[in-house]
Amino acid sequence: MTDVQEPLPDPAGIDHEHPDVTGGWLRPAVFGAMDGLVSNFALMMGVVGGSQASDTGPVVLAGLAGLAAGAFSMAAGEYTSVASQREFALRQVDVERHEILTNEPAEEAELAAMFVAKGIDESTAREMAREVHVDPEQAVRVHAREEFNVDPDDLASPMLAAVSSFFAFALGAVIPLLSYLAGVETPWPAIVLSLVGLFACGAVVTRVTSRSWWFGGVRQLVLGGAAAGLTYLVGEAVGSSLG
Repeated sequence: MTDVQEPLPDPAGIDHEHPDVTGGWLRPAVFGAMDGLVSNFALMMGVVGGSQASDTGPVVLAGLAGLAAGAFSMAAGEYTSVASQREFALRQVDVERHEILTNEPAEEAELAAMFVAKGIDESTAREMAREVHVDPEQAVRVHAREEFNVDPDDLASPMLAAVSSFFAFALGAVIPLLSYLAGVETPWPAIVLSLVGLFACGAVVTRVTSRSWWFGGVRQLVLGGAAAGLTYLVGEAVGSSLG
């Protein structure tokens, strides 16, 4: 009696979508917003500590300069970092392509061995490797994913990383400035807004991690608040010595 193989289930009805975990935009956006808020909040509090209480001009100037300089710096840094990482990955893909074109039997055997290491029986692994190597470019993609965990068709975009980092930093950095731009002279509204922003940023990040929202919020609030408080003390000490 011949066994009848069951057909594979239709994957169309399976909800199996995942968020971006490769770092193409998420990492620079999250890091940019956090860094923008913490660094500009701390910078402005440092100037507050070293300035006259009624003189808000230097504080606003420092905040605007910190926003612009930080946003451009983050964008340039992210572009260079992601571009270098992408170029390095593509270089390794080219090396793998050359090896496949010049020594395909050895590369096919290597791929079969990797399949066996994953628990596939040897005969099936050899057949899978042979099928993969029918198309050299497909073989390059599979070898890249299996050997050094790179998908040549899904590499991070340097421009996307730079743009998302720029706007995320600016968005975070503008929060401590809002009350000053509205004409408020006391630093307390800026402090409250910044602490609320720190908590919100920390809580939002937990949407893509395993931490609870309150833990992430409190952690970021404490770290950012401590950075601003210490910078205020430094500014106060420097202001006193210069005054």
